[in-house]
Amino acid sequence: MAKEKHSGKEKPVILITNDDGVTAPGIKALTSAVKDLGKVVVVAPDKPQSGMGHAITIGHPLRLTAVETFGDIEAHQCSGTPVDCVKLAVDKVLHRKPDICLSGINHGANHSINVIYSGTMSAALEASIESIPSIGFSLLDYSIEADFTGAAYYAHLLVKQLISKSVDKHLCLNVNIPPVPKELLKGLKVCRQAYAKYEERFDERHDPHGKKYYWLTGEFQNFDKGKDTDVWALENNYVSVVPVQFDLTNYELKTKLQKVLTRKL
Repeated sequence: MAKEKHSGKEKPVILITNDDGVTAPGIKALTSAVKDLGKVVVVAPDKPQSGMGHAITIGHPLRLTAVETFGDIEAHQCSGTPVDCVKLAVDKVLHRKPDICLSGINHGANHSINVIYSGTMSAALEASIESIPSIGFSLLDYSIEADFTGAAYYAHLLVKQLISKSVDKHLCLNVNIPPVPKELLKGLKVCRQAYAKYEERFDERHDPHGKKYYWLTGEFQNFDKGKDTDVWALENNYVSVVPVQFDLTNYELKTKLQKVLTRKL
């Protein structure tokens, strides 16, 4: 797909995906929020894929089907994971890299450690790996009837700012929005990822045949009391913006190890 002309200028191509599925209210809210900012194309999973992380499909074929879920906006549903959606979109739908990739708006939090497990953020990171600037959006409300007004407002604001200027091709932002009315949101706050995670346990049960099965449960624990974290920002009604990256190298530890290992060798 080529870029369309608009008022003498090329319209940016905006790829939208998610992990809640192509019919989720969150992706509809995101698409509506940015449709006036460029040529929007949606490629999203045909079913919920929450918690898939950076999984890709390699053991069986992928299906890609055109849908009319978004009116006159081109949209496709994919039988694979969120990361599959980004890969297929670039190679088989757009036949080029989009100018920006948006993932979400997710139903539920993707702050702190959640970014590791999140299909929403893995789709955004996959775009970043492919040199496509990206943003993952999440609203801290799991309800199918969640109010996306505030989230959509800040999504429009951020995307408009980013596509109007030259940004790093590997830029990836993890954006979380508190579940409060738009008028109670205090604005954007650039943060670091909090050290917080779920203290997990498995609830053991028995099926009607007496065989054991397990449900993963747990409680969220914040071990980080800093006021510069995403968890703090969200608790104080700020929209948290955390720059993330796919390079997992611990550079501080790398420097220390180089000194220690060189000395010992």
